[in-house]
Amino acid sequence: MRTSFEPARSFANPLDFQDQLDRWSPGGRTRAFTAGSGAVPAERLIEERQRMRPLPEPMPQTALRSVLRVPQQPLFRFDTNDYSLDPRFAGRRVELTIGQHQITAMALDSGELCARHNRSFAKHLTFTDPAHQAQLDRLRGDRRRAPRSMLSCVRCLAMTG
Repeated sequence: MRTSFEPARSFANPLDFQDQLDRWSPGGRTRAFTAGSGAVPAERLIEERQRMRPLPEPMPQTALRSVLRVPQQPLFRFDTNDYSLDPRFAGRRVELTIGQHQITAMALDSGELCARHNRSFAKHLTFTDPAHQAQLDRLRGDRRRAPRSMLSCVRCLAMTG
């Protein structure tokens, strides 16, 4: 009432207020008129439904498709969110299929599933599959061990030489 009925109105007395309220809303709030068209929303909806065309059969494809090369840091960004990819696919091309509920990534060369995530409409989040993280830790662990052993050999050579 305070935001729809009262603004820009003036009332001489309580009877004038009641009279204006009755004209504005006969039978309660359901008969309120929209400011722009002056029509009753429920009646306008019935008119609009009569003019609507039926949806096509079958429904058109609504999923987005894209191809990308999996980066060394196996994440891809869609709509400000980051989603993990299987790190074993680094350097390979995958096809992303982004639907209303799910995001999938399939390797183009082998057809293997690279990632499947529920789509989120929240902003600035990172979604990491635990299996992807475990694989990434395993791969990074292998790379980290190699330089250490190499470094210890260089130190050994420096001490002996």
